[in-house]
Amino acid sequence: MTVTITAYTDEYCQAVADLFTQAVHAIDDELYSKEQKAAWAPLDIDYSRWQQRLKTKHCFLALADKQLIGFIELAADYIDCFYIAPEQQGKAVGQALYQHVESIAREQKLAGLRVDASLVAKDFFVKQGFAVVSHNQLVRLGIRLQNISMYKGFYS
Repeated sequence: MTVTITAYTDEYCQAVADLFTQAVHAIDDELYSKEQKAAWAPLDIDYSRWQQRLKTKHCFLALADKQLIGFIELAADYIDCFYIAPEQQGKAVGQALYQHVESIAREQKLAGLRVDASLVAKDFFVKQGFAVVSHNQLVRLGIRLQNISMYKGFYS
């Protein structure tokens, strides 16, 4: 399978929103409960909200035969959303997307990258050289969720 990394275009809005929802709901219930996943990624997807969101982000897509298999959003030095289709996880799709974004950050001479990683994504970011900054509690739709603020500096 050949993976192509490309800039987001509007034709992929629904696919991005669907992939986000599928990826969140595929997370093991021992990491995030069904209730937490429903608050994080409601099953009644608001595509117009996604369309507005994606217009304001620098989003990059991982495509295989024009099929969306992952995406990542970069806002200045912050990785906002980063999701891979459940059936593609562990197949280096995330690595390709992350390397693309890191190369952009380095070209822009950013000092580093920040992310608020889910519990499931923490190990991926550690392998990329990120360090834990803090453990966070946030509330979404009245439900408490946990994530981890992480940072990777490029220069000493």
